[in-house]
Amino acid sequence: MSEQIRVRYAPSPTGHLHIGNARTALFNYLFARNLGGKFIIRIEDTDVKRNVAGGEENQLTYLKWLGIDWDESIDIGGGYGPYRQTERLDLYREYWQELLDKGLAYKCYCTEEELEQEREEQTARGEMPRYSGKHRSLTEEQRTAFEAEGRIPSIRFRVPENRTYTFNDLVKGQISFESDGIGDYVIVKKDGIPTYNFAVALDDHLMAISHVLRGEDHISNTPRQLMIYEAFGWEPPVFGHMTLIVNENRKKLSKRDESIIQFIEQYDKLGYLPEAMFNFITLLGWSPEGEQEMFTREELVSVFTANRLSKSPAVFDTNKLSWMNNEYMKKSDVPRIVELCIPHLQEAGRLPEALSASEHDWARDLVALYQDKLRFAADIVPLTELFFLPEAADEDEAKTVLAEEQVPVVLQAFLEQVKAMETFDVDGIKAAIKSVQQATGFKGKQLFMPIRAALTGQTHGPDLNQTIALLGQAKVEQRLQGRLV
Repeated sequence: MSEQIRVRYAPSPTGHLHIGNARTALFNYLFARNLGGKFIIRIEDTDVKRNVAGGEENQLTYLKWLGIDWDESIDIGGGYGPYRQTERLDLYREYWQELLDKGLAYKCYCTEEELEQEREEQTARGEMPRYSGKHRSLTEEQRTAFEAEGRIPSIRFRVPENRTYTFNDLVKGQISFESDGIGDYVIVKKDGIPTYNFAVALDDHLMAISHVLRGEDHISNTPRQLMIYEAFGWEPPVFGHMTLIVNENRKKLSKRDESIIQFIEQYDKLGYLPEAMFNFITLLGWSPEGEQEMFTREELVSVFTANRLSKSPAVFDTNKLSWMNNEYMKKSDVPRIVELCIPHLQEAGRLPEALSASEHDWARDLVALYQDKLRFAADIVPLTELFFLPEAADEDEAKTVLAEEQVPVVLQAFLEQVKAMETFDVDGIKAAIKSVQQATGFKGKQLFMPIRAALTGQTHGPDLNQTIALLGQAKVEQRLQGRLV
């Protein structure tokens, strides 16, 4: 094991950056940065059939979006490359040949049909399906005969018998596996591509990885990797397996679970802030000391320790994420939030694609009016709907207010004030409402609520004067006249 702290995030480019993978990357990043170590990104792309176009690029793009940087990878190089597995095939070949030469691995000529039949027979007998080892001790003549049939072999690791493999997990504590429950497993497929457990063990050793932090779904892979380390006489890294992320019903987070947004790219497109996502994801399975929940990246680097990783599943609380992102939205500079929101208004057809200076100023003021209410930038569309409707859509409470007997008097007086205004701005609107109060004698809720309800269809909302100013003089006159018909 390396004396220096060296950790890695090793995604397969079989899809875009998922929330669970982002957490794995983030925990490794924080662990390394807290201890002054190195964070490496390695691309595990040997499952060629499942790799998707743009998968690799998406992983790196959205790790950067989250605020994660790294010390070695495909894009910046480093002293332990190549950092893409398909570029390391010649290296793997040397090591699997060494295992073959030592008798620690062997060629297996079983067909998929034979293996499937074996599994079915084991299941029928109530046994746990595993490879029986039927080609463990083939003679040279048998191997020659299989090859004469055109069979292409895979390479299997010869699992030691009657052995217990134990490791101390950073999260789970001591974990043991009996080798007799693990059949000889494939380390090189028939196409000459190494399998995950073989390649990852070699890569972690050759890249001097000191600690492996990953999801608990990898626990069952660990004994197989320990066997590879043992076969070569290498010291294994320290393993830590993080608990699952579950939804609010305590079910494992699934990519088919539509109640939770699954991919980091989706959060970006909805207008979540990366620093809020960084903060929220860190708290999925890790907890700081004390009650603080809002942290900067630098604060999290300074306080992150592996002994605070949770032993219980992490619940993905969508309401908490909404609350946290809203807190970050409220504290952000207005221009930043405006630029996040405008594309959503344009996509909804609320704003033209090319904005004039006055249109941009109006959009800026509109977003600023609702900034405190935004869970994420896309919220600006439903929140501001009332500004784009031909007439206000009345909520039930607004209908009740508009049925009060003083309403026609208040609205008529306000309409007269609006028509007389030469400059339609917040100060002028304040003065106009004050004049209505003096002319009609109504004040407080009897004055403000009818005006708000008539113009917005709502009884609650942001600052009334600013709302009226943004509606504009023509629309305000139109809506008031519509109420007085």
